[in-house]
Amino acid sequence: MAGKRVKFAKRRKAAGFTQEQLALYLGVERSTVVRWESAENEPQAWLRPKLARALRVSADELQALLDDIAVIQSEPGERLAYVLQHPSSVDLVAVAHLHERIRQLDESYDTATSTALVGVAGHVHGQITYLRQGATGGRVRRALGEVEAESATFMGQLVWDVSQRRDHDGPIKYFDQAVNAARQVRDPLTESYAVLRKSFVALYGEKDPAKGLALADEAAEVASLCSPALTGLSLLHVAEGCAMAGDRKETEAVLGKAEAQFDRVTPDDAAADNFGPNEFNRLAGSCFLSLGLPNLAEPLLRRTVSALVTKKKSQSIAFGNLTLSLIRQGKRDEAQAAMHHTIDAVELTRGGGGLNIVFQAGRELRPWRSEPWVQEINDRLLALMAAI
Repeated sequence: MAGKRVKFAKRRKAAGFTQEQLALYLGVERSTVVRWESAENEPQAWLRPKLARALRVSADELQALLDDIAVIQSEPGERLAYVLQHPSSVDLVAVAHLHERIRQLDESYDTATSTALVGVAGHVHGQITYLRQGATGGRVRRALGEVEAESATFMGQLVWDVSQRRDHDGPIKYFDQAVNAARQVRDPLTESYAVLRKSFVALYGEKDPAKGLALADEAAEVASLCSPALTGLSLLHVAEGCAMAGDRKETEAVLGKAEAQFDRVTPDDAAADNFGPNEFNRLAGSCFLSLGLPNLAEPLLRRTVSALVTKKKSQSIAFGNLTLSLIRQGKRDEAQAAMHHTIDAVELTRGGGGLNIVFQAGRELRPWRSEPWVQEINDRLLALMAAI
């Protein structure tokens, strides 16, 4: 993958300069102008006023020309392989390649097992952190910081999943790396999501409602600067912390605040595609389940499982919670069907959240353990355990 500043080159020509003439005017080598136009690097700050005058553009217009990079496909990874050997040559094109790779892996999360993704994601994350150490240009370092924050968040998510949510220290190190990188480049959206991921570890791994609530509240505060959708999601986890602590009144109050945030979401919200009504129903159902109100949780979770068909890992958690709500209401026949759906969903992705809930549901079937349908479910759980 290579890049070209096509508009920059056109502007140079329109201003009446060849590459040699522009280089002579600026007092630089022709190869320097060539590297600018091939997006290998950018003009140094002290040259920019003179370059802007030569091209007859303002400082902002010059920056827009430099930011406009046309990506041209070449041999896969060709450019990246080169910059990994020469870290100081890393440019925005190589960063875009790494960003796209992380995006592709993230899109695979709901359909692939975390064990299949963690190795590849770790390799890409290592490339990102290595190149950031060698990068020299300010804009390139910022772009790498943005990608590092996203990559570290994804790695923490995968590592926690692979450990079946038992390893808390490893994921937290990645999330802290993400928070630090996001703060350095002033990216509140990614910072908020990384902090929110830390709250997941506290709530569902350490089983510490107070700590999880505080982290989710911090995530909501950061997200309020940029995204009602992510603010709403963070507040849903604040509500879950309240529910785990047994505070129904505060849980319902925070759920109302979260719903109000989702009502403010617009198509321009960077997190709008990822967090919305489905997450509200799933987490509100989980809250009522924690409060010992399975009858209120059931209808919310029923709506959720059908809506999350493309998000298998989230769907497996919703199915598991639906199963628990049915078991706790004594609805054995419906619980049986829901339990099989939960195992089906977990078998596909082996997500840590779904695994934990499905085995919890299996334990709550003990009062009926002598019945054939429970024995059949136990056989499936044993097979699932053997396959992990």
